[in-house]
Amino acid sequence: MRIGQLAKLVGLDTQTLRFYEQKGLLQRPHRQENGYRYYTREHHDQLVFIRSCRALNLSLAEIQKLQNYQNSPNQPCAEINTLLEEHISQVRLQISSLQTLEKQLVSLRATCNDNRKIQACGVLAGIREVNIQG
Repeated sequence: MRIGQLAKLVGLDTQTLRFYEQKGLLQRPHRQENGYRYYTREHHDQLVFIRSCRALNLSLAEIQKLQNYQNSPNQPCAEINTLLEEHISQVRLQISSLQTLEKQLVSLRATCNDNRKIQACGVLAGIREVNIQG
Protein backbone atom coordinates (compact mmCIF):
# COMPACT_ATOMS: atom_id res chain seq x y z
CA MET A 1 0.00 0.00 0.00
CA ARG A 2 1.08 3.60 -0.48
CA ILE A 3 2.01 6.00 2.32
CA GLY A 4 -1.32 7.87 2.22
CA GLN A 5 -3.28 4.64 2.51
CA LEU A 6 -1.21 3.44 5.45
CA ALA A 7 -1.37 6.80 7.17
CA LYS A 8 -5.15 6.86 6.89
CA LEU A 9 -5.43 3.26 8.05
CA VAL A 10 -3.46 3.89 11.27
CA GLY A 11 -4.73 7.43 11.88
CA LEU A 12 -1.46 9.30 11.37
CA ASP A 13 -0.34 11.81 8.79
CA THR A 14 2.26 11.00 6.18
CA GLN A 15 4.84 13.32 7.75
CA THR A 16 4.65 11.30 10.96
CA LEU A 17 5.31 8.09 9.04
CA ARG A 18 8.33 9.68 7.37
CA PHE A 19 9.54 10.93 10.75
CA TYR A 20 9.29 7.44 12.25
CA GLU A 21 11.21 6.08 9.26
CA GLN A 22 13.89 8.73 9.71
CA LYS A 23 14.22 7.88 13.43
CA GLY A 24 14.49 4.18 12.67
CA LEU A 25 11.25 3.21 14.41
CA LEU A 26 9.57 2.19 11.17
CA GLN A 27 11.38 -0.05 8.72
CA ARG A 28 12.20 1.65 5.46
CA PRO A 29 9.75 0.44 2.84
CA HIS A 30 10.70 -0.92 -0.53
CA ARG A 31 10.36 1.50 -3.39
CA GLN A 32 8.45 0.70 -6.52
CA GLU A 33 9.90 1.43 -9.96
CA ASN A 34 8.11 4.79 -9.97
CA GLY A 35 9.86 5.74 -6.70
CA TYR A 36 6.79 5.43 -4.48
CA ARG A 37 7.20 3.77 -1.12
CA TYR A 38 5.39 0.47 -0.78
CA TYR A 39 4.22 -0.48 2.73
CA THR A 40 3.22 -3.91 3.98
CA ARG A 41 1.18 -5.37 6.82
CA GLU A 42 4.40 -5.42 8.88
CA HIS A 43 4.66 -1.63 8.58
CA HIS A 44 1.06 -1.36 9.71
CA ASP A 45 1.76 -3.54 12.74
CA GLN A 46 4.86 -1.51 13.60
CA LEU A 47 2.86 1.71 13.47
CA VAL A 48 0.08 0.30 15.63
CA PHE A 49 2.73 -0.67 18.20
CA ILE A 50 4.32 2.79 18.03
CA ARG A 51 0.93 4.50 18.43
CA SER A 52 0.13 2.32 21.44
CA CYS A 53 3.46 3.19 23.01
CA ARG A 54 2.93 6.90 22.35
CA ALA A 55 -0.52 6.61 23.98
CA LEU A 56 1.35 5.40 27.08
CA ASN A 57 3.58 8.49 26.77
CA LEU A 58 6.65 6.40 26.06
CA SER A 59 9.50 8.30 24.47
CA LEU A 60 10.89 7.46 21.05
CA ALA A 61 14.02 6.07 22.72
CA GLU A 62 11.89 3.84 24.95
CA ILE A 63 9.90 2.65 21.95
CA GLN A 64 13.08 1.81 20.09
CA LYS A 65 14.32 -0.22 23.06
CA LEU A 66 11.03 -2.11 23.18
CA GLN A 67 11.25 -2.80 19.46
CA ASN A 68 14.78 -4.14 19.95
CA TYR A 69 13.48 -6.43 22.68
CA GLN A 70 10.74 -7.64 20.34
CA ASN A 71 13.42 -8.63 17.87
CA SER A 72 14.99 -10.91 20.54
CA PRO A 73 11.91 -12.82 21.69
CA ASN A 74 13.81 -15.55 23.56
CA GLN A 75 15.44 -13.14 26.03
CA PRO A 76 14.08 -12.64 29.55
CA CYS A 77 11.78 -9.65 29.90
CA ALA A 78 13.46 -8.25 33.04
CA GLU A 79 14.88 -5.30 31.07
CA ILE A 80 11.43 -4.47 29.75
CA ASN A 81 10.10 -4.44 33.30
CA THR A 82 12.96 -2.14 34.34
CA LEU A 83 12.20 0.21 31.47
CA LEU A 84 8.55 0.31 32.46
CA GLU A 85 9.37 0.87 36.14
CA GLU A 86 11.53 3.85 35.15
CA HIS A 87 8.71 5.19 33.02
CA ILE A 88 6.23 4.78 35.88
CA SER A 89 8.59 6.79 38.10
CA GLN A 90 8.68 9.56 35.50
CA VAL A 91 4.89 9.56 35.26
CA ARG A 92 4.61 9.83 39.04
CA LEU A 93 6.96 12.83 39.01
CA GLN A 94 4.85 14.44 36.29
CA ILE A 95 1.68 13.82 38.30
CA SER A 96 3.26 15.42 41.35
CA SER A 97 4.36 18.43 39.30
CA LEU A 98 0.90 18.77 37.79
CA GLN A 99 -0.73 18.60 41.22
CA THR A 100 1.57 21.39 42.41
CA LEU A 101 0.70 23.39 39.31
CA GLU A 102 -3.00 22.85 39.94
CA LYS A 103 -2.66 24.15 43.51
CA GLN A 104 -0.81 27.24 42.26
CA LEU A 105 -3.47 27.94 39.65
CA VAL A 106 -6.37 27.46 42.08
CA SER A 107 -4.64 29.75 44.58
CA LEU A 108 -3.98 32.31 41.87
CA ARG A 109 -7.58 32.16 40.68
CA ALA A 110 -8.81 32.73 44.23
CA THR A 111 -7.04 36.10 44.33
CA CYS A 112 -9.54 37.67 41.97
CA ASN A 113 -13.09 36.56 42.66
CA ASP A 114 -14.81 39.91 42.31
CA ASN A 115 -15.44 42.22 39.42
CA ARG A 116 -12.28 44.37 39.67
CA LYS A 117 -10.74 46.42 36.93
CA ILE A 118 -7.79 44.79 35.20
CA GLN A 119 -5.36 47.22 36.82
CA ALA A 120 -6.29 45.69 40.19
CA CYS A 121 -6.51 42.09 39.02
CA GLY A 122 -5.14 39.71 41.61
CA VAL A 123 -4.42 37.06 38.98
CA LEU A 124 -2.15 39.33 36.95
CA ALA A 125 -0.41 40.57 40.08
CA GLY A 126 0.01 37.02 41.29
CA ILE A 127 1.50 35.85 38.01
CA ARG A 128 4.26 38.43 38.38
CA GLU A 129 5.12 36.87 41.75
CA VAL A 130 5.25 33.26 40.54
CA ASN A 131 8.57 31.66 41.38
CA ILE A 132 10.10 30.46 38.14
CA GLN A 133 12.36 27.46 38.49
CA GLY A 134 14.63 26.73 35.62
